[in-house]
Amino acid sequence: MKKTLIYILCIAMLAACAPAASTPTNTIASTPPPAATSTSMPEALWISPAVPSDLIDLAQTWKIPQTDDPAFATHKLDIADSGTLWIYALVAPFPTLVDDATSQDLISTWKGVPAGPLRGRGLLMAESTLEAFTALWGEPASGVVTTVSPDALAGLAWSVSAWAIIPFEDIQPKWKVLTVDGQSPIRKNFDAGTYPLKINFGLSNPELIALPESNRDESKLATVVLTGVTALVRATAATMEMKSVTYPGTLIGDWLREADVTHISNEVPFDKACPTPKGGYTNLILCSDPKYLELLLDVGADIIELTGDHFADRGVNAMLDTLEIYKENNLPYYGGGANADEARQPVLMEVNGNKIAFMGCNGKLKYAKATDTVPGAADCDYDFFVEQIKEVKAQGYMVIFTFQHEECYFAGPCYTHVEGFHKVADAGAVIVSGSQAHYPHIMEFRGDSFIHYGLGNLFFDQMTYILLDGTVIDETRREFMDRHVFYDGRYLGAELLTAMLEDYSRPRPMTEAERTEFLSEYFYLSGWIPLSPTPIPQPTVTLTPIALP
Repeated sequence: MKKTLIYILCIAMLAACAPAASTPTNTIASTPPPAATSTSMPEALWISPAVPSDLIDLAQTWKIPQTDDPAFATHKLDIADSGTLWIYALVAPFPTLVDDATSQDLISTWKGVPAGPLRGRGLLMAESTLEAFTALWGEPASGVVTTVSPDALAGLAWSVSAWAIIPFEDIQPKWKVLTVDGQSPIRKNFDAGTYPLKINFGLSNPELIALPESNRDESKLATVVLTGVTALVRATAATMEMKSVTYPGTLIGDWLREADVTHISNEVPFDKACPTPKGGYTNLILCSDPKYLELLLDVGADIIELTGDHFADRGVNAMLDTLEIYKENNLPYYGGGANADEARQPVLMEVNGNKIAFMGCNGKLKYAKATDTVPGAADCDYDFFVEQIKEVKAQGYMVIFTFQHEECYFAGPCYTHVEGFHKVADAGAVIVSGSQAHYPHIMEFRGDSFIHYGLGNLFFDQMTYILLDGTVIDETRREFMDRHVFYDGRYLGAELLTAMLEDYSRPRPMTEAERTEFLSEYFYLSGWIPLSPTPIPQPTVTLTPIALP
């Protein structure tokens, strides 16, 4: 029995040591491991360093968190084949003689072989602009590009006479915008299709947010051309009688017609009893045949300045008749009127969304002005106009203030010009322009204002002039027409159109050599560029003209 017990114990022990029998898996009731889940990446926007600041500012409004690492981005804003079209401009300091360059000049210079007007010049640009054009043209050659904060670009360019590439939205009055391959983004005939300084930026998922079509909207651009003295009298009128009323505008008419607003300072009244015109400078009682209005309409006149000295030459009835002629032809006028109150009223315009105001006055002492009951030119009551400028500016208007003022036959400014011109500029006029000058005058920037003390003649017969000492000058043939550009409620700056009077009546565009000489002289006299080691002497005394026969 003892042996049997031992045997049973051994059997039990062996059973305990044996491996457990396997059980089919489909009979096991066990808890499976946790299932894997996909966690979506949080939204994040990566913005390429090539993106311009205005587009970055727009991206800030999307309220999407930003990341510096494109690997963590769910959305990317970068250079693309399509998307928003960003227009850039080739710019130089305003007193630059060169007007244009070619894309080949730019690309060659970029690659380290300076060409055309870019020889001896570097290019300034913001870091983002460099990134953008590096993607377009490849890495620039060493020393070609200097990156500068956008706020410091214009100041540095002026100090070292450098050029720059900037986004369209950074254009401001102290820049001169050069054409590239004949195209300029501040002109009405701009063709983006043939323009080389452009880059597309797009979102990696464009359905997320609609980007603007471009940083340049043609519908927001407005141009105003200001002109100098028009007096359709004497030799000018005699030539019109012989060659046609519209003859004086045949060579520069396109400049005027292209503008959204063309300004004409017509100094004399229309009078149906005006005598038959004759050449010569002896007649100082001036009038024009009403049929000569056809010339002003033909060149696209949109607004008439009446600050001129000779508006009252034919008496009250001629002035009132002239005002009626303008009204009948939907030509608003300012700087003169049926009485002093009307003469001082501004003309307010909204042009492609740009609010523009015109004001003007006659600052001379010896000419009669409009009164409470008598028509004429507006007197320069500076206290009144300073307040009016401030009021109109507060309403969102950009003020253009034009003067009929003292005359001198040198580059000026003349006598009391500076005080008056500065007063209206300091009050907030963005453009201050002299309409009185028969001899063109210099320019200056004052704060945010562009001042041109005198543009010279437009349609007037002064081919030559004799000074008191017997010197005969022909600088009265040289003319400025200033094309002013506005965009989206901002003043972008001026383009200086230059012409030479011919045939006692008809301005023609200057040749390249004439223009270079003219601008060189005036940029020097304006204190902007060196012209010669010896300053050109300027008269400081009153010069009395002698009439030519």
